[in-house]
Amino acid sequence: MATISKLSPTTPSSSISSSIRLRSVQPLCFVGLQKGSDFSSKIAASRLSVQGRRPSKGSMIVKCSQGWENGSAAKRTTLHDLYELEGQSPWYDNLCRPVTDLLPLIASGVRGVTSNPAIFQKAISSSNAYNDQFRELVQSGKDIETAYWELVVKDIQDACKLFEPIYDKTDGGDGYVSVEVSPRVADDTKGTVEAAKWLHKVVDRRNVYIKIPATAPCIPSIKQVIEKGISVNVTLIFSLARYEAVIDAYLDGLEASGLDDLSRVTSVASFFVSRVDTLIDKMLEKIGTPEALDLRGKAAVAQATLAFQLYQKKFSGPRWEALVKKGAKKQRLLWASTSVKNPAYSDTLYVAPLVGPDTVSTMPDQALQAFIDHGTVSRTIDANVSEAEGIYSALEKLGIDWKYVGNQLEVEGVDSFKKSFDSLLGTLQEKGNNLKLVSQ
Repeated sequence: MATISKLSPTTPSSSISSSIRLRSVQPLCFVGLQKGSDFSSKIAASRLSVQGRRPSKGSMIVKCSQGWENGSAAKRTTLHDLYELEGQSPWYDNLCRPVTDLLPLIASGVRGVTSNPAIFQKAISSSNAYNDQFRELVQSGKDIETAYWELVVKDIQDACKLFEPIYDKTDGGDGYVSVEVSPRVADDTKGTVEAAKWLHKVVDRRNVYIKIPATAPCIPSIKQVIEKGISVNVTLIFSLARYEAVIDAYLDGLEASGLDDLSRVTSVASFFVSRVDTLIDKMLEKIGTPEALDLRGKAAVAQATLAFQLYQKKFSGPRWEALVKKGAKKQRLLWASTSVKNPAYSDTLYVAPLVGPDTVSTMPDQALQAFIDHGTVSRTIDANVSEAEGIYSALEKLGIDWKYVGNQLEVEGVDSFKKSFDSLLGTLQEKGNNLKLVSQ
């Protein structure tokens, strides 16, 4: 990992253009129709809150200008209703340059952003938008991994600036941008703590979440990082047992912090959804009985429903109330991995059944577009708890080992991020070698 001495914190003035620096400025959107336009630039002014409507053949282009003071406002979408009516924060699971592409999404109701090594691997390797900064870094003598982190930090800082108004308006309740520690330290307790402290220092933004994986070695890391007053997005949670350990680490960290005011130390717990069905569906198909096949596509939502029950239980009672008196905020459940992998399933399967208060749903393009177009806004997370309990038990009776599922998905998740990280460093190394040849 790059060292602090190699990577200097980017200042706000150099981090983002002056055109998006004013807090009070929000985008005014002008809408036109054109086929084949990019989703992140078409979504803002779409009037898609009519449920049951399918995407039109023509797609929208949204040109945003800074015109808040003239009284114009972006049109409402189901994302606004999701937050205002049901208390769930819709976030966007993607980040790339230019970060101003987020402005239409913010106008459409997006209230935060999540990123991970795979997202940056795709963004940096497939775009020319990073070339100029990368060239400057390489020519100044920076090594490849240091250069990578400088590219990432700039994107995170710029995105944080865009979400600052939401952060301020909600008194730190929303408007966060998440950046993950190096996946190379996923099995290193101390290394993760140091990586989190380092990232928090170099990003230097109030509304940044440092992402830490919920691996067994990182559970103590979560406690230690929270104890130091750093806000955390705990990621790669695939089981109820590990989720409870994550909650306990958060509570332990708050209690050990010694802070009189805990209101600025916040956290989300990213509970992964669709990947659970991807694995369990394969196991059910191997079993092959009618009962097993009938349970396909039901495991993930059932487990997530029970996770919300656990959340309500853990954030109540004397222990939690003592922390509330010091300003502590609940560690919100964040639904991650919300895109549908099986085309036979509804494209809102991992969003619509998990709507509930004090939660976050982070959605990539596919899921976000689908929910805006024909999603239903109503509290669903605890509407069928007994059914969820029945599904969870039925899967166990069929031989599905939830501990195995959680461990396997965790291994796959960490490995996937490591591969993305290493692949991107390899791509950057090749680019760097070419630049050095040209410069010589």
